[in-house]
Amino acid sequence: MQVHHLLEQNSIASKFLAELRDVSIQKDRMRFRRNIQRLGEILGYELSKSLNYNVAEIKSPLGPATMYLPEKDIVICSILRAGVPLHEGLLNYFDEAENSFISAYRHHPFDDERFEIIVEYLASPSLEGKTLILADPMLATGRSFVNVLDALKEMGTPKQIHLVSVIGAQEGVEYISENFPENTQLWIAAIDKELNDHGYIVPGLGDAGDLCYGNKEQH
Repeated sequence: MQVHHLLEQNSIASKFLAELRDVSIQKDRMRFRRNIQRLGEILGYELSKSLNYNVAEIKSPLGPATMYLPEKDIVICSILRAGVPLHEGLLNYFDEAENSFISAYRHHPFDDERFEIIVEYLASPSLEGKTLILADPMLATGRSFVNVLDALKEMGTPKQIHLVSVIGAQEGVEYISENFPENTQLWIAAIDKELNDHGYIVPGLGDAGDLCYGNKEQH
């Protein structure tokens, strides 16, 4: 798997990520969502450089112009619920893309730090022969991505898979590298070193879904 680590180079993306991590700024949910969206736009722009392009002749008021346009075969799939603002950022740039949504959440059957990833809701077009962009802002253990990929198999086999995340743990990056097709590409803003005993990224930023949309009841 090819990993594109955005913050290996300095860019404005580091400012948006710093605000996402900052406990004082996190209290502003609208700004939190917007910063995830902005990072989705930046990651989408970087991802766009690796897509397939076709030659097109565009008629301008002063004459024809030869342009290169990306193939119209993209499906953006976000993992609910934290993936929604990231999805919106990607869709701002890939505005002709098809859209897919899937739910994945942590279920704690023993009321302790042990958990399993449950995938339930899925709404998706066919993925056969298309370019799949799978988006989830937090790549912790990597199990959500892997379980979602398994659930999406019934929708067909994509020709390309791109994973998009804001923050990941090194352990999770290694896990998806072992469990995704070899030609998969990961586009990620920051890779943190570790997970805590509860499977959360350290230093990370906390629960992205709760910070986006408010706390949820545990079942």
